[in-house]
Amino acid sequence: MNRIVFFILLGVLLTSCGSRRKVKASPTPPKEVVVKPSKNTPNFNNALEYISYFKQTAVEEMQLFNIPASITLAQGILESGSGKGRLARVANNHFGIKCHDWTGDRVYHDDDKDQECFRKYKDPNQSYRDHSEFLAYRKRYAGLFKLRVDDYKGWAKGLRKAGYATDPNYPKKLITLIERYELYKFDKKSKRSRSKNEQTIKTTNIRHTVRKGDTLYTISKLYNTTVDAIKQQNELNTSDLTIGQTLIISSN
Repeated sequence: MNRIVFFILLGVLLTSCGSRRKVKASPTPPKEVVVKPSKNTPNFNNALEYISYFKQTAVEEMQLFNIPASITLAQGILESGSGKGRLARVANNHFGIKCHDWTGDRVYHDDDKDQECFRKYKDPNQSYRDHSEFLAYRKRYAGLFKLRVDDYKGWAKGLRKAGYATDPNYPKKLITLIERYELYKFDKKSKRSRSKNEQTIKTTNIRHTVRKGDTLYTISKLYNTTVDAIKQQNELNTSDLTIGQTLIISSN
């Protein structure tokens, strides 16, 4: 009798202990993040439409920064997939420029590594301007500006050598695009390639955002103006600048 009672109590005890075990809930699967296209993002069906839309912008950037329009357009086509790539649609980023020292909006995208940080722009024109400044302001690209503005082959090879892209075939891809779509014809509109009689004097107001390392002198050289002109137009009493400060500059 005592044995029967003992086994009954033991069974109740084991059942009670088992019921206290916590059952782990299955982890909730992460929700899929749907990223909507950025505002002010044009749609393109092919490279020809892309070229038609941005050719004037590329020429204007060339006239300000002496970067061949053919190179700018070819990089835009290649890096953005003629405006159809994710970075172009979501972030208006047409040149695959990563964050680096960027303090503005950003998106994350798988590239050489998973979820790398890329710059986000309010519109494609801001991306084109940032591309020009990105090349003009970094010392590693300084050698490119010693080349002729119509030397698109030299620029293509120089970009790869300076580290813009890791793809060993990057220069060949740019050159192929330039020759396929005859983008080199836009380089002929450079100020350097026009005679004095053909050049017209046109003043343009430019908004320049001060970056690390900027001085009034370097900015004046970039836009072909003078330090005094910049100070007068922006009502500056000193030469001190603040990162993120916006300057209005008249450039001929």
